[in-house]
Amino acid sequence: MTRTPITIALPDLSGRRALVTGASDGIGLGIATRLAAAGAEVIMPVRNENKGEDAVASIRERHPEARVSLRRLDLSSLSSVAALGEQLRAEGAPIHLLVNNAGVMTPPDRQLTADGFELQLGTNHLGHVALVAQLLPLLRAGRARVTSQVSIAARSGSINWDDLGWERGYHGQRAYSQSKIALGLFGLELQRRSAALGWGITSNLSHPGVAPTSLLASRPEIGRSTDTPQVRVIRWLSSRGILVGTVESAQLPALLAVTAPDAQPGIMYGPHGPGGLGGPPAPARLYPPLRSTEDAARIWDVSQELTGVEFPTA
Repeated sequence: MTRTPITIALPDLSGRRALVTGASDGIGLGIATRLAAAGAEVIMPVRNENKGEDAVASIRERHPEARVSLRRLDLSSLSSVAALGEQLRAEGAPIHLLVNNAGVMTPPDRQLTADGFELQLGTNHLGHVALVAQLLPLLRAGRARVTSQVSIAARSGSINWDDLGWERGYHGQRAYSQSKIALGLFGLELQRRSAALGWGITSNLSHPGVAPTSLLASRPEIGRSTDTPQVRVIRWLSSRGILVGTVESAQLPALLAVTAPDAQPGIMYGPHGPGGLGGPPAPARLYPPLRSTEDAARIWDVSQELTGVEFPTA
């Protein structure tokens, strides 16, 4: 079956500075490519410099005039996040668009970040919390739009408040769901705090649906030596245009959320096909675990305590 490609038009982003985490491959690279093609200056903070250089080269091959640059960032290390924040604040240029996209998924065994956090919570959530805090002056200066990429895994599950690090009975999928629920709650609370305190930042969420990305593929760096059965099925379905999306269509909810002039703060965008698995991007109903304002305020406070960052209170 041949599927008709799904796409959206982006506004002219000339004069805008964007930062996309996880931009060295997959959905993140696609988002960075589209933003650069629309005229934005795109910062690509990466952990693997060789992959980052290949990504920049691929963008410039398609768009020779693209303004893209690499920075060093390991979201699983708070010192690395702080170093990037210091570097960008020293440069002093406002940031207008931020896509919190990077993530790791379901290591087969419990692993820890450099700071002792469970790897998925530390990378997917806490690293992004610290990044937003480090960049807050630049985001405020740019009256930025911040889009945090959650996951269809956040439609169920909960925050394991009594054992955030999954020290007792690690379950990779539940820990992944928790990390994405936490990031989503944080993104929604960021919007509430910004509105209440006049930061000038707008924050919303996106989710990519299901697509054949590298998240469930072989990832030796997290202890997965072969592709998972799930990603093999997803590739098969995607190649035949059945139910799920493609890597290209999975980029679109975040692109819509972060660039569309009429994109709304405090809501989620996702694929509009059956089950939210694929299809064109559109506003989506918040998953039940993301609807509690009490949980959002709690994760905001707990995340500051764990990371050691502080957001203004006035």
